[in-house]
Amino acid sequence: MQTNFSLAQLADSSIAEADSILRKCVHCGFCTATCPTYVLLGDELDSPRGRIYLIKDMLEGDKPASAKVTKHIDRCLSCLSCMTTCPSGVHYMHLVDHARAHIEKTYRRPLGDRWLRGILSYVIPRPSLFRLALLGAWFGKPLAPLMPRRLRGLLRMAPAQTKAPSRVDLPQIFPAEGNRRGRVALLTGCAQQVLAPEINEATVRLLTRHGVEVVVAKGVGCCGSLTHHMGREHEALTSARANVQAWSQEAENGGLDAVIVNASGCGTTVKDYGFMLREDKAWAERADKIASLTRDVSEYLAELGIMGPARETGQRVAYQAACSLQHGQKVREAPKTLLRKAGFDVCEIPEAHLCCGSAGTYNILQPEIADKLRDRKVGNIESTRPDIVASGNIGCIVQISSGTEIPVVHTVELLDWATGGPKPASLETQLT
Repeated sequence: MQTNFSLAQLADSSIAEADSILRKCVHCGFCTATCPTYVLLGDELDSPRGRIYLIKDMLEGDKPASAKVTKHIDRCLSCLSCMTTCPSGVHYMHLVDHARAHIEKTYRRPLGDRWLRGILSYVIPRPSLFRLALLGAWFGKPLAPLMPRRLRGLLRMAPAQTKAPSRVDLPQIFPAEGNRRGRVALLTGCAQQVLAPEINEATVRLLTRHGVEVVVAKGVGCCGSLTHHMGREHEALTSARANVQAWSQEAENGGLDAVIVNASGCGTTVKDYGFMLREDKAWAERADKIASLTRDVSEYLAELGIMGPARETGQRVAYQAACSLQHGQKVREAPKTLLRKAGFDVCEIPEAHLCCGSAGTYNILQPEIADKLRDRKVGNIESTRPDIVASGNIGCIVQISSGTEIPVVHTVELLDWATGGPKPASLETQLT
């Protein structure tokens, strides 16, 4: 693609990066076939190629974002399926993140939109506040039909029961069982420890059972993904710096073989810390180091090797490949291989490349599109007639669970159960 940025514009490293990305696009359109919003809506401007044209025009002209551009960028799930499909290596993720930051700086959203985004970006990264908000949302559920559309979506996502905080999420060290084979830091996350604290508990049990010492470092909080994808760069980089500082200190004191992330949306962001902090000389080198150490939990376990099943398994498992894992991190086979080694019968889901519609806060901000994608995903899952659905991302688990009676659990919960841990609570009534 030909670009026409001025020399003055190209002096800005972010514009220079955008120019480099844009120039790789050859208009082939392969991305349209795998883009969930284009497949669903059939609008060229809701395809990666269409959005690239909108972003190019906006950045080249140094224009404030318009309502039209904002609408179509907001509809992007950042599923990154287009990056898997693209034969030219267009780094769409960095381009759309740049566009979102530009929108945040130059476009004034309607009051209701600003209010909702502000609430989400402030509350969800803070587990205590998020837990309190979910409790309030549960009491507000009976009033959902009277609420504005987006608030109805927010209330609907509130679980029937708010879970108590887990002690696993507090800063501490979990010693390895037997001979120590590794030492890792675990990102306990923000939304996940509120919505499903059992995932971190299963992760710690699974890793320590395999001889890995697990550290929950003091000072680590939200990865910054949620605010980053809203274009709120200052907040995202503040979170990134806090985590880099905490993990770097831990690496210096006791050594780290890896930073383990069990929510793949977070993992994609942490692996990008080096790029996000590239302009900050005080942080760039440490951020690169942390990014290079980061592994999805399935990725790390595949490298480490997993023990055989301690109990009979054999249940039919539909593995739902989270977009952030299969497209963002390019981790595709490890989770399925681990589940098979643990004795499960893993089945392939049709249209596995298409997003379920969760995408961070997308199912709250774009509920109509998210619901259609969820229903399509659930239909494909149910066509395989599984006993269980497994996924590596809390967003996918919550989203898919809202559309099916089949139990949906994290991959590590099944691996933990198979190798000696407790049966996941959500399976107690469905499986005997």
